[in-house]
Amino acid sequence: MKYIHELKIPKERIAVLVGTKGKIKRKIEEETKTKMNVDSNEGNVTISGEDGLGLYTAKEVTLAIGRGFNPEYAFLLLKGDYMFELLNIEEHAPVKSKNDFKRLKGRVIGKEGRSRRLIEEYTHCYMSVYGKTIGLIGKPEDIEDARKAVLDLLRGAPHGNVYKWLEKNKKEKRKESMLSE
Repeated sequence: MKYIHELKIPKERIAVLVGTKGKIKRKIEEETKTKMNVDSNEGNVTISGEDGLGLYTAKEVTLAIGRGFNPEYAFLLLKGDYMFELLNIEEHAPVKSKNDFKRLKGRVIGKEGRSRRLIEEYTHCYMSVYGKTIGLIGKPEDIEDARKAVLDLLRGAPHGNVYKWLEKNKKEKRKESMLSE
């Protein structure tokens, strides 16, 4: 049985998805045993394949690249223990204007990228703030922590409180892993 999935990514991300001489697209196709058709004029991507899991993985990698991730990070999704989560800023915080988007994105990124860097460091996840979304790539248990930190910032929590929680949470997890060994 052949499965087909269609999705749309921003036109400015098509070149990144395809890669130099089609290298990125080819790697996705080979690793997931799928076939990709990319319409660079419209940003439409059609993925087809016999294997449902391969199709799902190709879709997730494509979406991650489309939402601003470097292909190197998106390829982590080819490993079975990584996942991709996309948070829509509008669904988690009140947005009335473009200035609200800038302010909220600024809160998540932080001054000179500090907030984003600390969230990535403490949770072992990768984060991309692109358009009206925030993408996360990591292991499921780590994504949960990164999501909480991002949502707390979007909802107006002081940065210091979020950093303290991340630090405390990291110490607890380290202690748990030492006890379970």
